[in-house]
Formats: sequence, C-alpha cells, structure tokens
Amino acid sequence: MTLKERVISKEINRLMWHSGKTISTAESCSCGRLATLLSEYPGSSEYFRGGIVCYTDEMKAAYLGISGELLREKTAVCEEVAIGMVEGSIRMFGTDYAVAMTGVAGPGGATPDNPVGSIWVAFGKTNHVETFHFLTDEGRDLNVQNAVYGVMKMFLRFLKDELKKE
Repeated sequence: MTLKERVISKEINRLMWHSGKTISTAESCSCGRLATLLSEYPGSSEYFRGGIVCYTDEMKAAYLGISGELLREKTAVCEEVAIGMVEGSIRMFGTDYAVAMTGVAGPGGATPDNPVGSIWVAFGKTNHVETFHFLTDEGRDLNVQNAVYGVMKMFLRFLKDELKKE
C-alpha cells in the first residue's frame, strides 16, 4: 500500500466510522485491494461489511446478479457492469455504499474494444452510482494501483458530499 493510498484510506475510515454508514466492495482485476484499503485501520469493522472478488463472468452473474446477456454483449469491462457490481455489492452485504472495479490489468486479456489498462471503476449508493474509465497502460501492477487510488480518491469526495447533505 502506498503512502497516498494510506492517507485516503485513513480519511475514509474516519468519515465512515463517525457517520455510522456501511460499505462493501465488489472487485475483479483489483483482487481485493479495495477491501484491504477499506479495512486497514482500527474501527473498520464498524463500517466495512465485506467484499467479494468476482474474477470471472460466471461469478459476476452468480453472486452480483450481472446479466449474462450484458456480459456477452459488452464484456465484463464496461460501465454497465461496474455499476451492476456496485448495486450487487450493496444488495449482497446490505450496505449504504459500495466501491467496485473491473478491467483488463494486463499484460494479456486485451480486446480491440478493451486494451490493456482499460479499467472501469464505480462507487456510490442505491440509486446514485458514479463511474470513471481509466485507460492507461503502465504495466499490470501500476494499472491496478492507479485505478485503486483513483477510485478511492473519487469515493472520498463523493462521501464528503453525501455526508454534508445529512
């Protein structure tokens, strides 16, 4: 975990812990890195309910309710699947918020529509999910690390805005 990730993680921990809200994760190419960041600090058991790594299309369909038709038509690396992963995680774990990631980390697995480094992230709550598409190839580890840091940073901004509304 990088220093930047630790700083973001600690701030999310503080806000989640004090708000009484809950969060979960649904991950593919990040293989649990989001869950690790969200559970890094003491007190995380108060808000982090769990995470699921659904590396294959079959697992995304079976556990998160992603449509097989959507996966065949658009593949797992698309905005709609990332949104479905957030929604599925919220349903599965009964949380207020979820963060999700799906993509082609590399070096293999690329298609003409989804080159290496194409990673969709999503975060949000029921009826309000935001997404972002990362598209840079700096090698497998950096592709995932950059997307993980990016989505955590975006989720922190989202969380601050949501908590101001209360």
